[in-house]
Amino acid sequence: MNFLETNLKGVYIIEPAIHGDHRGWFMETYSNKAFTNAGLELNFVQDNQSFSASIGTLRGLHYQMNPKAQTKLVRCTKGAIFDVAVDIRKGSQTFGEWFGIELSEENKKQLLVPKGFAHGFMTITEDAEVQYKVDEVYSPDIDRGIIWNDPKIGINWPIDIKPILSEKDQFAPLLKDAEINFFFGDEE
Repeated sequence: MNFLETNLKGVYIIEPAIHGDHRGWFMETYSNKAFTNAGLELNFVQDNQSFSASIGTLRGLHYQMNPKAQTKLVRCTKGAIFDVAVDIRKGSQTFGEWFGIELSEENKKQLLVPKGFAHGFMTITEDAEVQYKVDEVYSPDIDRGIIWNDPKIGINWPIDIKPILSEKDQFAPLLKDAEINFFFGDEE
């Protein structure tokens, strides 16, 4: 596995080693040893999967507040998505900045989104399936979100159409109004 740090400290692109032959291919999608060797000690407790039928489905920007914040290891196993992490750690030099990458069944890349970051994605193909590991169980009482098109964040979504959103995501607050209890340095 190759771990590439992005412009946001703690957010990594993970490129698995793919071993192919005449039968197909094999890859490790997670290795505790490889992550530990990269300085990433995580204890994943749950795997999640979503399916989106239409291009332009947007899920996010989501996060759970402390003390049940989640680190996510995200991959797209069918189709393709544009996956985004937004730094929401107060006091961070990159507060409000975002990083985005295409994750697809073809490129097999993954994105590690640590605690203190909001996460979201837009489908860029029909019939997209996303799988992700989390290191904390879902806690609806502290589940929060930020509106997908906050102009202060300025995410450059790859498809210029009105996205398909859940009711919750349609009415999420701007970053400046969001309930956030992350502070830069708490995660270290």
